[in-house]
Amino acid sequence: MISHERITFRRILCPIDLTPESDEALRYGIALAKAYDADLLVMHCADGYSSGGFSERAKLLKRVETSVHKHMRFPTPADFKWQAILVDGDPKDAIVEEAAARGVDMIVMLSRRRPYAAALLGSTAESVCRTAPCPVMVTHTRELDWAGKTTNEVGLRRVLVAYDFSSDSELALSYALSLAQEYKAELHMLHVLPSRAHRPESPEVANLLNGMEMGFQEAAVKLKAALPAETRETCEVKQAVREGHPYREVLAYADEAGIDLICMGASGTGFGMRALFGSNADRVLRQAPCPVLITRPLRPAFVDPAALHHQDQAASRLTRPAKVSERASATREVKHENTISDRRIIVQ
Repeated sequence: MISHERITFRRILCPIDLTPESDEALRYGIALAKAYDADLLVMHCADGYSSGGFSERAKLLKRVETSVHKHMRFPTPADFKWQAILVDGDPKDAIVEEAAARGVDMIVMLSRRRPYAAALLGSTAESVCRTAPCPVMVTHTRELDWAGKTTNEVGLRRVLVAYDFSSDSELALSYALSLAQEYKAELHMLHVLPSRAHRPESPEVANLLNGMEMGFQEAAVKLKAALPAETRETCEVKQAVREGHPYREVLAYADEAGIDLICMGASGTGFGMRALFGSNADRVLRQAPCPVLITRPLRPAFVDPAALHHQDQAASRLTRPAKVSERASATREVKHENTISDRRIIVQ
């Protein structure tokens, strides 16, 4: 049974590629950072600009800053902190390394919906979901929207957790419950029983149906036991058991119930990434009608002592941005900084 402890976010990393589509993910990052009083790290991977020189990279940082200002809405807390980061390298690796080095609690990023043929090549978001040292929230274009466009407020109403009784789905449930309680949203729990491909047309049909009924009943009892009794006093809980392919049932339920956020474990027996990646091309991430939160245990990765020292220094250098009305006249200092790759620039 999960605990009642509230989950908080101290640092949120939002990678963007300076396109209008990725700016939409930035809007979610800003809304969540404001809601949780978290430091927001806005990152752009400048692969291809490595030889462009300092002035070119400074222009890129200015574009990152412009993107943040575009989606910053009043009121903005006086102590709201954000930081623009420019790195070199393959985004699939750079995002994970940066998240680990800076002790990030959640990554918020965009995944583009692509044709099946292109999907076979994978995407940056899918790769990050496999290896990130923290949960990853994946947004899409043309989806249900709960990050306020005019206020930066979080408007979650229905949170779905795909629950298969594994330890990873327990973690997903912890995040889903915390978010549902935080925003007085409905918590939906869905378990999917394996489909029965072979259904005999003999007297065994009655036994088969009885067995299926027992399976549904047992799963329903286990779903109810997964939550503390007092949980139902803090948010409305809805639980469902279905039969079929997990990704299909998750997508169907999310569409039917008007789900705002799907929470799933990073691995597991049915819903996890191991079951969804590969031949299924992680269809939940690609086809979901709303953002998807892939929960992963917090852990440092690819970090050596020098990187940890850099993380502490970076955290101490976070500064409060000027108010929106003052930004046009504000001057910002751009500095070179030695880091893991020795090719990172930070604007502060």
